[in-house]
Amino acid sequence: MSNKRDYYEVLGVSKSSTADEIKKAYRKVAMQFHPDRNPGDKAAEEKFKEAAEAYEVLNDTDKRAQYDRFGHQAFGAGRSGGGFQGGGMNMDDIFSQFGDIFGEEGFGSFFGNRGGGGGRSRGGGSRGSNLRVKIKLNFEEMAKGAGKTIKLKKYVKCGTCQGSGAKDKNSVQTCGGCNGSGQVRRVQNTFLGQMQTVTTCPTCNGEGTTITSKCGSCKGEGRVYGEETVNIEIPAGVQEGMQLSLNGKGNIGERGGSAGDLIVAIEEESHPQLHRDGLNVAYDLYISFPDAVFGTQVEVPTIDGRAKIKIPAGTQSGKIFRLKGKGFPHVNSYEKGDQLIHVNIWTPQNISSEEKAMLEKLSQSSNFEPKPEKNEKSFFDKVREIFS
Repeated sequence: MSNKRDYYEVLGVSKSSTADEIKKAYRKVAMQFHPDRNPGDKAAEEKFKEAAEAYEVLNDTDKRAQYDRFGHQAFGAGRSGGGFQGGGMNMDDIFSQFGDIFGEEGFGSFFGNRGGGGGRSRGGGSRGSNLRVKIKLNFEEMAKGAGKTIKLKKYVKCGTCQGSGAKDKNSVQTCGGCNGSGQVRRVQNTFLGQMQTVTTCPTCNGEGTTITSKCGSCKGEGRVYGEETVNIEIPAGVQEGMQLSLNGKGNIGERGGSAGDLIVAIEEESHPQLHRDGLNVAYDLYISFPDAVFGTQVEVPTIDGRAKIKIPAGTQSGKIFRLKGKGFPHVNSYEKGDQLIHVNIWTPQNISSEEKAMLEKLSQSSNFEPKPEKNEKSFFDKVREIFS
């Protein structure tokens, strides 16, 4: 008896599900267990293959009808994997066969367009791997955007063979195993009749050609380890943890394969005086007691310089001033944050005997008794106002 899971269970759908519902369910499961999202996780890779196997059957009207009637036995005991294991299909076949699924709704771009054409294609080698770098930006660069130039150590195209991996043009010949198609077809007999499967050619790994004499510089890989200078344009409004993807700036693939992507992770360089809170910028301003009583004008730091603000006479500690539009822009809209200035009245730690006498005299005055106005907002009201 087969120990394979029910295909409907694998995709989390019912037997009455429509083709669109099955397609949507497969896309969801494939995204969850995609190898680019779970690097080195064999269990996730098997679930990814299992989902592709289920979709291959349930997406085909005839195969689905056979499966509904006979279950896994409809495809013969010898198949042992629905064409993905016993049938010889591998990860590259999945990406090639179902590439249109991964290209929908931004799925392909999220994973570097891996699913858009498969790991290998006829006449081309395997796709190169992605690279990941971290770039640290200061507040001004995050607010205004910046251009960065970095040097990457990576696999680049071999200059001797121009990526072919062959010693010369005469060293490349059509694969005899697939006659240049990159695929081999196999016919299996079942009690329902003959079934045909198409798999990647094991001789040329789907390239359609074989090399008789390898390039001496790259040993047949078509690439060498080198260095490349890359210009990166950072858009205004990025935040810590965001990632940018530069298509084709990763490692070049083997023997003419397309390059992977460069993933740029954004890191925030701390500011000595300002603090970021989403799109807003916060600054703690300390003033003396006399300045709070009489009022004053002060300069405060901002993202792109300094700004003068007026402190009215009688300003209370905890007062928050807002500089409209002096925060960070939103990376995907015209929205812009503000700068919030939190006023703190500095209390001296050490005073002279003369200052002590003056303060004791002042403390007897009724003007120095706390008399908060009824319309004065509480601390919690101020917090709610800031973040509303």
